[in-house]
Amino acid sequence: MQHANSVYHKSVVYGIVALMLVPIIATLAYSLSSRWGATILPDGFTLDWYRQLLSDVRFVEAFGRSLLVCVAALALSTVLILPAIFVVFYYFPQLDKLMNLLILLPFAVPPVVSSVGLLQLYADSSVPMVRTPWILIGTYFTIALPFMYRAIANSFTAINLRDLMDAAHLLGASTLQAFWHIVLPNLRKGLMAALFLSFSFLLGEFVFANILAGTRYETLQIYLYNMRQTSGHFTSALVMTYFLFIFICTWLASRIGAKS
Repeated sequence: MQHANSVYHKSVVYGIVALMLVPIIATLAYSLSSRWGATILPDGFTLDWYRQLLSDVRFVEAFGRSLLVCVAALALSTVLILPAIFVVFYYFPQLDKLMNLLILLPFAVPPVVSSVGLLQLYADSSVPMVRTPWILIGTYFTIALPFMYRAIANSFTAINLRDLMDAAHLLGASTLQAFWHIVLPNLRKGLMAALFLSFSFLLGEFVFANILAGTRYETLQIYLYNMRQTSGHFTSALVMTYFLFIFICTWLASRIGAKS
């Protein structure tokens, strides 16, 4: 009976995985096909669509812009969030519940509403912000904040911060030295996992990028949206390239998280 239940559960899991893989495999096959009309199988296979994509300067520039904005936002998040979490956990642990509530606020407001509010706020500003990467960096910082805070806070809890700091102080280290040489190395794996997961999420963000930047600062998602009317084979190659990159980032995050 137990063996039968195990087989049934495995069959259900494998069936669900197979259903999830069908559209991915179909998109991959379409991106590799030279022509696919009314037949069940493609008429031929080719890598020309990937060659066109990777040789498109517009795609390379859009990909570079997305990387720039995401990396800058995550660097800003790391510089600001790490010291803030350290202060909360070491000096004011009673504020942790309040911080957990505050970091959920970015999810309380829909992205469209936030974008319209930012447009109204910075439209008449003397410093040009709209249609520039700077407004995207600030916006992506708020998006990454919940992911970064929760992951790093879990790492702080796991390392028993107060005991580490007390031991460092007994050995003559200052608070800054203890944080830099003892606490930070213990947070490295958790921090890297948080960065990879946040990066995977930010790279796929579309609403803020479309409303706040648009074609004036074309990111990868905007490029994908603008190229939707071109050849379906080319669009499929673009989707699969994006999917592969996100898959690698997610895999690295899971590997790092499993070792932390």
